[in-house]
Amino acid sequence: MQSRNPQKQLIELEHQVAILTRLSEVSTVLNSTIRLQPLLASIMNIAADITNAEAASVLLLEHKSNTLRFAATTTEGGSGASLIGQEVPLNNSIAGTVLRERKVLVVNDVRQDPRHYRKIDDSTAFQTRSVLGVPLTSKNRVIGVLEAINRRKLPWTAEDVHYLSILAAQAAVAIDGAQLVTRLRKANKELAKLDQLKNDFIAVASHELRTPLGVILGYASFLQEGDNPEVNDLASKVVGSALQLRRIIEDLTNLRYLQTDETNLERQTLLLDDLVNELLADVRGLAEAKGHRLDVQIVPGIRISVDRGWMAMAINNLLMNAIRFTPDGGAITIKGEISGRREAVLSVQDNGIGLEPDQLEKIFDKFYQVEDHMTRHHGGLGVGLSIAQGLVEAHGGRIWADSRGLNQGATFTIALPLAP
Repeated sequence: MQSRNPQKQLIELEHQVAILTRLSEVSTVLNSTIRLQPLLASIMNIAADITNAEAASVLLLEHKSNTLRFAATTTEGGSGASLIGQEVPLNNSIAGTVLRERKVLVVNDVRQDPRHYRKIDDSTAFQTRSVLGVPLTSKNRVIGVLEAINRRKLPWTAEDVHYLSILAAQAAVAIDGAQLVTRLRKANKELAKLDQLKNDFIAVASHELRTPLGVILGYASFLQEGDNPEVNDLASKVVGSALQLRRIIEDLTNLRYLQTDETNLERQTLLLDDLVNELLADVRGLAEAKGHRLDVQIVPGIRISVDRGWMAMAINNLLMNAIRFTPDGGAITIKGEISGRREAVLSVQDNGIGLEPDQLEKIFDKFYQVEDHMTRHHGGLGVGLSIAQGLVEAHGGRIWADSRGLNQGATFTIALPLAP
């Protein structure tokens, strides 16, 4: 038995080393970008190199049309650009057969294969003679087909199938990830656009409502001062409804400020007990009207560095929340102290309707309502606590809720850094 030609063996070995070296570059290339087009371009070049092919293509499954679409190609003669976006049917095409049957397909002469989709050749200057197609599979889903086109020296070999399959396995995962990133970016852009439209609407609506609302309040307040009891009563209801609408407009406006980072903080050093007592003076009448008992236990002299207006709004929202959700004749306790973490801690505790465990975090979501919208009777948009959270966090603080369950009351706590 004669031994193989050493020179031929060396050439074959060098060829295999070159292919393996090229394949070893795949992981680096595929992990270097999450942008789909540069990723596909790299896959094309490697696929053509390792199979000694004139060209290579990636066709991705288009779910809406249930077809394959050319996503990338590299062809000699520059005809590849005209291929991008062209569709190939799943039936009566070589690529479609690869995808449907989820297996490699080797065609050494497309003229002898009725599955060859000649429309693509007719629309370009490129002539397909042979095809090696491999399915692109990620997470057990076939997402497309990787093709090597026109081997320079036929036939396609078992090595070609082996190496292209290795490339396809790695490429499919990378392509799937890049497609996901593309979809997420598109969704984020759409959400950002919708969010901007919402903010613009709130700004315009708030501005346009303020003037007529002011007129309504002024006229209704004037009617309240008349001598007709029936008119006075109706005017009082109008004033009450108008004030509620004004609070809603203010909440929406403040929420927009938070979402658009327009809350410019003008900090000053304040005493916590002074700030809370000022706010209690404004809401005490509402609490007393419902028969609530207010118990204030604030350690004097606690210094905080805050924007007075914004922090007053946050604390006021907690106080109003307790007043609204505590049944008539309830008890509300306001405590202020310095914690072991050297923070100023303010808590507002009530014995109202309470919260379920799964509501403790959701309660701070925008527009979240504890009560069902069909049965609730406390009113409001459900943004007060969300606004409070945004304002507290803007000051570098924390806010959270505690409750033992329904009808067990709730405690809302704010923790703020102490003033230097």
